[in-house]
Amino acid sequence: MDGIEYIFRPKSVAMIGASPRKGTIGREILHNVIINEFNGKVFPVNPKYGVIHSIKCYSTILDVPDAVDLAIIAIPRDGVPDVAEKCGQKGVRGIVVISAGFKEVGGRGIELEDRLIEICRRYRMRMIGPNCFGVVNTDPDISLNCTFGKTGALPGRVGFISQSGALGEAIMNHAHQLGLGFSMVASIGNKADISANNILDFWKDDPRTEVILLYLENFGNPRNFTKIAREITRTKPIVAVKAGRTSQGAKAASSHTGALAELDVGVDALFDQCGVMRVSSVEELFDVASALANQPIPRGKRVAIVSNAGGPALLATDALVGMGMEVAPYTGETKRQLKRALSGQGTVNNPLDLVAGAGGKKFKAALKVVKEDKNYDSIMTIFVPPVTIDQLEVASSILEGVKDTDKMVLACFMGTEEGSDAVNFLKQNRIPVYQFPEAIAKTLYLIDSYRQWLERPLGKFRSFSVNRAAAQKILEGALETSEGAIIGEKALDVLAAYGIPVTKNEIVSSEKDAVSAAERIGFPVVLKVNTPVILHKTEIGGVKVDLRTPREVKTAFASLKKKITASKRGTARGREKFSVFVQEMVSGGIETVIGMTTDPSFGPLLMFGLGGIYVEILKDVSFGINPLNDNDADEMIKNLKSYPLLTGFRGTEPVDMPTLKESLLRLSQLVSDFDVISEVDINPFIACPKKGDSKAVDARFIVKKL
Repeated sequence: MDGIEYIFRPKSVAMIGASPRKGTIGREILHNVIINEFNGKVFPVNPKYGVIHSIKCYSTILDVPDAVDLAIIAIPRDGVPDVAEKCGQKGVRGIVVISAGFKEVGGRGIELEDRLIEICRRYRMRMIGPNCFGVVNTDPDISLNCTFGKTGALPGRVGFISQSGALGEAIMNHAHQLGLGFSMVASIGNKADISANNILDFWKDDPRTEVILLYLENFGNPRNFTKIAREITRTKPIVAVKAGRTSQGAKAASSHTGALAELDVGVDALFDQCGVMRVSSVEELFDVASALANQPIPRGKRVAIVSNAGGPALLATDALVGMGMEVAPYTGETKRQLKRALSGQGTVNNPLDLVAGAGGKKFKAALKVVKEDKNYDSIMTIFVPPVTIDQLEVASSILEGVKDTDKMVLACFMGTEEGSDAVNFLKQNRIPVYQFPEAIAKTLYLIDSYRQWLERPLGKFRSFSVNRAAAQKILEGALETSEGAIIGEKALDVLAAYGIPVTKNEIVSSEKDAVSAAERIGFPVVLKVNTPVILHKTEIGGVKVDLRTPREVKTAFASLKKKITASKRGTARGREKFSVFVQEMVSGGIETVIGMTTDPSFGPLLMFGLGGIYVEILKDVSFGINPLNDNDADEMIKNLKSYPLLTGFRGTEPVDMPTLKESLLRLSQLVSDFDVISEVDINPFIACPKKGDSKAVDARFIVKKL
């Protein structure tokens, strides 16, 4: 595991910066190591003391007589590199640098961190931090807690990685209140050496880690994350909070794709392709974690609700249905048994309202029936405690009612204190408890999204036979000019070189040649202005469509020439020879857009959506991280709100989906082959029902100087 095991599974720990003074980080970390009963040797290091915590203290790490696997460093930042150097000389295998004031503050901090990295590489030491909270391993064979938090970690099945050291104490405390146990915890801080990717790879085969939580502020290597996460999520769910937004949406974009790639669509695309559940807050992170760590993943999205209050039950129903979950009515034998079990109950529906006076007996009776109904995949119980009802008795009855079920069971106790006996009883028996039903609805929705991802077949990366040399020649030609853009015929030629179907087209500079070209291509045709170079031709009236006769072609040519000549009179471009683009007319299909933009963090982002001149208004688009596999392309197409338009809507024919999907994959290959491409717009790509009719009508490439 490339040395990471010496950080999480050390046999000996040196605490450099240990202190006997309460409230200091050095004292609190050493105290936690000791009271957590670390199963190994502990060596306090501080030249000011001879003994700390009744343990002999050493002046430097070099004075420690035994081998040291892990050194925890909590001293002023300027002294950290020298201490790290001594650790290297001693043969320490891993260090955790708690000290702050490095890259995160800039200036000299960057220099110190760079020096620290160089020392670690020279001595082949692995490092977590700097600027971190520490690490935890609750394995009873290790029992390591080298954090400075006041709340210890409960043992459990959840691995947690946090980039924020400041959140460490709050997170540990919140998890303790929830009764959520950890296998390991890692606060990675500045990620100078060990990143989240390294730890994910380490936890991939760890038998004690069954669920993984991430709090990230930025990605180190998104492509590496994609590879690791895709593998892990097939067997272990990953739930992530990604804080911060990219600056992608703030910059001026010269393509529709670039303009639409706002906020952090790259993060959403990355997580979606990897099967990672993204949540918007730390609270949601633990909501989902509590369910995954204690309950089975539901087989579907069908939810049964049993409540003693109608209002919260309706709130739950609205939230679930609004997120695409199903709250189907109780029917048949279940309905009959519920009426029999709940004598005196009026209406029996889903949600089932047991009314306010319902106690444990009614909850137990109802749940015993509902848990047997194969038409439901999960059960939500809602209890609003009246003064006259024993809450603990209700909690006990809920547990009895759902005993031995294979459905996910989540409870909502509204108006009940977090640490009440009833709530604690359910948590201790692995039934997560939430304060509001909407939180359960969001949790079930996210877990169901993960279930659907698990059910997708494994995607395959396809490689097509293409004419790379032809595309390269055009791209190199663009790099030699100052335009930085490839449009018109040349743009379509790049697509054609990669097997993406394009329209027949010719460039001409006279009415006579325009008519001849139209006759060769076949009527009807389209005329587009070719000079001057105009990116958005429709905005200046530079396009004439559905020309069916030679006369219409002549008239359109003259009209375009007059318009453009008048608009550029007196300019440098006025001396350019006017020409038009004659193109076959593609009709009877749906206008889509296929594109690519380059995200500063994630690299190429592929886009697919509803196209045409209204693309930036409708914004019905989806994104995927390059490279795409065949499943990624499928999901990008299916994620559109307008997807039913492509599959046949109210009697219309479905479009040729294989060609649409293959065109996305071929663009992915083109983008992978040429780093000089920074943006692509294929708009519109007209998707037609008949095979062979779907074609790219217009395209634009933006290239960058390397």
